[in-house]
Amino acid sequence: MVRISQNSTGEPLTITPELGDAEGTPSLILPNIRWQTYEALLLDLKDSGGVRVAYDQGTLELMAPSQEHESYSLSIHDCIVVLADELNLNLMNLGSTTWKKEDIQRGLEPDQCYYIQNEPRVRSQLKIDLTVDPPPDLVVEVDITSGSLNKFPIYQSLKIPEIWRYRRRGLEIFELQGEEYLQRDFSPTFSPIAVTAAIPEFIQKSRSMGQMAALRTFRNWVKEQLQNPE
Repeated sequence: MVRISQNSTGEPLTITPELGDAEGTPSLILPNIRWQTYEALLLDLKDSGGVRVAYDQGTLELMAPSQEHESYSLSIHDCIVVLADELNLNLMNLGSTTWKKEDIQRGLEPDQCYYIQNEPRVRSQLKIDLTVDPPPDLVVEVDITSGSLNKFPIYQSLKIPEIWRYRRRGLEIFELQGEEYLQRDFSPTFSPIAVTAAIPEFIQKSRSMGQMAALRTFRNWVKEQLQNPE
């Protein structure tokens, strides 16, 4: 593993962790980390599967997803697959792939990410290069930790068109407009389906009726919305 002993100025590194609430997913934020250290950590952690790494121009975040965090992430993924299927959309899910660009000194690993509109452009590729290829069309962030790194500037630099952010109080959808993200009531990708209320409801139902039964209920609801648009 990489030993972090000095910051970019050569001085001893001061580590100030910012931990989330007891029920959330704890994250460790380290300042004054060089890009080379970030890339070395990615290499060392590539087979661990249990740590997510984000980097924003010298600030590094390490996060180990909790059971609650992964439960939300996978439930949202199931809903997105159903939506794409019912709307007859192609979908490439690349999970928590690392997206980074050295020229902007930023990188991260979303909870889920998808190529949808641009899926035909990357369908056959096993390695996507953001210097020539489009970024994912949609990413999902489960954010149940206070004090976690704000990843929106990273996504904006990578030109991610749409972000879904899930918090315990619900689902928020953001669309990139120019240089900023604007919150939307509907997903630009899955409009006219009103997912902001339906997906949190599905997550709650899955705890009482079981995940597959709740998913079938969600699929039936999507079909009804398509058959009877308001």
